[in-house]
Amino acid sequence: MALTLTPGMGPTRIHKAMKGLGSPERLFTCSLTELEGLHMPARSAQFIFEGHARTKAEDESKRVAEAGGCFLTPSDAAYPDRLLEIYDPPAVLWIRGDVPLLQRAGIAVVGTRQPSPYGAGMAEMLSRDLTNRGIVILSGMARGVDTAAHKGAIEAGGKTVAVWGTGIDVIYPKENKKLAEQIVATGGTIVSEYPLGTFPAPQNFPIRNRILSGMSVGVLVIEAAEYSGTRITARCAMEQNRDVYAVPGNVTNKNAWGPNTLIKQGAKLTATWEDIWEDLPTHIRLELEDERAAKLGGESKSGEAASLLSEPAAGMSEHERLVFARLRHDEATQLDELMEALEGELGSAEIFTALFELELSGKVRSLPGKNYVKTF
Repeated sequence: MALTLTPGMGPTRIHKAMKGLGSPERLFTCSLTELEGLHMPARSAQFIFEGHARTKAEDESKRVAEAGGCFLTPSDAAYPDRLLEIYDPPAVLWIRGDVPLLQRAGIAVVGTRQPSPYGAGMAEMLSRDLTNRGIVILSGMARGVDTAAHKGAIEAGGKTVAVWGTGIDVIYPKENKKLAEQIVATGGTIVSEYPLGTFPAPQNFPIRNRILSGMSVGVLVIEAAEYSGTRITARCAMEQNRDVYAVPGNVTNKNAWGPNTLIKQGAKLTATWEDIWEDLPTHIRLELEDERAAKLGGESKSGEAASLLSEPAAGMSEHERLVFARLRHDEATQLDELMEALEGELGSAEIFTALFELELSGKVRSLPGKNYVKTF
């Protein structure tokens, strides 16, 4: 913690310094010459030698405990094993929530902050289905795809991990305050490599992406433009020898460039949870299957395959079926267009009633501007 809070010290320098020290306690008894011999910048060595680093570390540790959090270092048994495999694992992880969750098999779900209804729906559906199989969903809690992924996991009654580019006491974006509380309340975890009080700075988010991919067994990309942070996460995943999955998109949509290009480069085309499931390492899949079987009391539900083409027509009235058939998953339909398309079949009052019932049953979602889409 003292080294992390020392100016000029990053994860790789800290790792080399710790290796040179042999035991962490020696840091506070070393002479200035010994500290400089650990290949750290002169100003960093001076900062430690004068006692500032220790003071800051003690203060930070106390504040973390008071905030209801904790922190892990690579020497802790609870530190995520997968994260130790990457080139520059964080020297300190600040954590709120369930620590053991970080060791479980997870898929990182990433994508654009401005998804289409199709992108947001796919993120939610795939996260929900993967969570139902015992897989932890990791994401960055940004607007858009990240938010949809976390919500999908929570709605399925599962646990999710949010990796922040701010301190664990600084919620960003602010509108996700309720989501952050839900993540922790439902047994999930919030993780950051930044000290308390760290506010969102643009450079923090690309850096944190290596943690997202590093803690996961694979990264799922859903909608990303040509120049986006999602590309950084996908590249980190490839460098860390993680599997990359991508949901194909409409080629006329600029946000389809990222996943479609990744598929051309070898990422696995992903349409349902099974596309990821069948790619998991055998030992992880068997472990998850055993856990699920125990949870379900031995009942087998392997036939629950999700289908993008199946229509939940059961229980709909004739009016609801007519309205539902005119809506799409991947593109919003404006109310005026819908009424024009159904002219001669249904009156406006019947369309309004059908939409209201479809929304109540969760089959349809309304968007701003009187637009409607099918849910996944």
